[in-house]
Amino acid sequence: MSRAEKIKDNLYLQLFWAFFKLGLFTIGGGMAMIPLIQGIVVDKKKWMTEEEAVDCIAVSQGLPGVIAINMATYVGQRKKGFFGAVAATAGVILPSFIVIILVIKILSGIGDNAYVNGALTGIKAAATGLIAYSAYKVGKQVLKGPFQWIVAVISFGAIAYFDINAVWAILAGIAIGLIYTSVKKKDGGEVK
Repeated sequence: MSRAEKIKDNLYLQLFWAFFKLGLFTIGGGMAMIPLIQGIVVDKKKWMTEEEAVDCIAVSQGLPGVIAINMATYVGQRKKGFFGAVAATAGVILPSFIVIILVIKILSGIGDNAYVNGALTGIKAAATGLIAYSAYKVGKQVLKGPFQWIVAVISFGAIAYFDINAVWAILAGIAIGLIYTSVKKKDGGEVK
């Protein structure tokens, strides 16, 4: 096997490079990255099934920190253990680290420029669209029955209208899911 083939087959480098490209070319933050991460991890690389990716999203969202970093760590750990997690996490963090330092250097001199402000307004609008698409795609995969829809709508309402912290909504979702599962199993029903 040639050196180039060994490098290409090195899963640590694949994890780093896949998440580095995601971190470099994704604008809008972690939530906007979810469909792109799913596309690479599930469709392109086949590192996870769609169901495993949904589990990854759920776990990553329920933990402290940025969801994209949590997802990179999760995928890396699943594929190559601790060092795989380090490789994937470093890959997704490094572009932001480099770019933010450059942007701060540049914007400190031109921050009041109308064109710069216009570009930032466009970026924010596009990022909002990416987040909405992410919610739609994950919703299609997860919201399969009335129970899931009810929990999702109540969680959204609690966060959006009653200013409940998202952590409390996630913890309540865990508790409600556990209760629902135990009641369904006790009644002999299938948990959906």
